[in-house]
Amino acid sequence: MGYWRSLRWKIALLVAVACCSIAFIVGVLVHGSTYDRSMNDGAAKAYTALDGALATERGSADGADGVDVAHVVYNPEEMPAELVRKAREDGQADLYDESRRYSPRMWAAQRLDDGGLAAVSLDMTPDQLSRRALDRNMWKYSLATLAVIVPLSAVAAELPNRRLRRVARTARRIASGDLAARTGVGRRTGDEITEISASVDTMADSLQDRLLNEQRFTADVAHELRTPLMGLVTSAGLLPEGEATELVRDRVRVLRTLVEDLLEISRLDADAEQADIRPVPLGEVVAESVARTGLVARVTVSGKPVAATDPRRLDRIVANLVTNAHRHGAEQERATVEVTVGDGVVVVRDHGPGFPESLLADGPRRFRTGVAERGRGHGLGLTIALGQAQVIGATLTFANAADDGGAVATIRLPG
Repeated sequence: MGYWRSLRWKIALLVAVACCSIAFIVGVLVHGSTYDRSMNDGAAKAYTALDGALATERGSADGADGVDVAHVVYNPEEMPAELVRKAREDGQADLYDESRRYSPRMWAAQRLDDGGLAAVSLDMTPDQLSRRALDRNMWKYSLATLAVIVPLSAVAAELPNRRLRRVARTARRIASGDLAARTGVGRRTGDEITEISASVDTMADSLQDRLLNEQRFTADVAHELRTPLMGLVTSAGLLPEGEATELVRDRVRVLRTLVEDLLEISRLDADAEQADIRPVPLGEVVAESVARTGLVARVTVSGKPVAATDPRRLDRIVANLVTNAHRHGAEQERATVEVTVGDGVVVVRDHGPGFPESLLADGPRRFRTGVAERGRGHGLGLTIALGQAQVIGATLTFANAADDGGAVATIRLPG
């Protein structure tokens, strides 16, 4: 049936409201017109009956049309008070009397030459029943029409609603990183939905072209830097020992790490990475990864978990997370980095200021570190970890601990 707040049901509700409004207005107009005509016809018949009754009483030949003179009322007390007042003021008057609900009457009165009043009344019950039957039929057929029109409008609204949902799905896929997603409408002209679909496709084409250009530029820069960088590494190794030499070698190592990260990013962007999945002892692999970083971290393993994964890529993920935790969370007094290994789950936590809100909302972005409290860096470590996790089919999530706000990164391996 669809979500009740969707555009489909809003259109159906609008049609229902419009139909109800039209039915109500037409019903009121028809009821008023029928009532007025009934009152006019009833008054005319009452005056005709009164004239005929008076003519018959005077013995006029014009009155011999079957009117019963016994119906003429001369006693004002037997007439409605309003009728008496109007007749005495205007000389004649008519009045629709509904004091008896199921037996209404139409009165006609005339002032006589001697100052008295004469009046007759006609039974309007058949006319009242006819009007009520007309009102019932109007409401009945209006409801029947609504019962047909509203479902038909909901069905008719489903086609544009389906097209809009397809555009929304495509936009969400593009926002999640699938820049190859398209609505499939091409560049043809049409209604507003077609224009929106074409605009989304055009936007995706533009974003994809820009991203590919940036990825190619990053890869080209990294490859171009690789050759002079190797020369720098060799030259730094030939320098005499000293404080200045150590500073140069440190900066060269930083530059080399950056270039290697850029090359790895370019391979991940090009989908050139293939995972070598095999069963591995998860606790041992994580402990060895932490040890190779040369950083202090407390590793806790629950049981003897075994996971089917690529150990080399898992090592890269864990190393990047531990390095990131030390860089951004080791300046606090409780500087311990905790690595917890469970059944298919690896959690890396620090006790620093936590991840910035932008990272929690949008995920890691290259060349963006978030906030100054998290330290400085090029933002590639978490980006590479996220990319490698996707290669091995793992899920990498980021959060802040509820107790002290420390950063928590969780790796969930498939299976």
